[in-house]
Amino acid sequence: MDSPEYHRLAEIEVDDVSPSHQGFALTGRGPDHAEYRVELRFGMPLDPLTRTVLSELLSHSDLTISRRAPSGLTAALRPRRSRAPQR
Repeated sequence: MDSPEYHRLAEIEVDDVSPSHQGFALTGRGPDHAEYRVELRFGMPLDPLTRTVLSELLSHSDLTISRRAPSGLTAALRPRRSRAPQR
């Protein structure tokens, strides 16, 4: 998923999966030893069998969180950087 547009923020090994009303809360630690929590919500109710299967699958997962800056923001910041006073 890493490309020039995306910057990896964290890689998380999921340690715990907790069910919520319409999804799950996944917690785990990253290589920086910080604890991360990701909430995953579905737009529909989950039946008990689906919830059990998804919980088991997610408990054996790893997450990679990446982000891309909005294209308008990147373009707007480029001219400002060139006008910054030189030290």
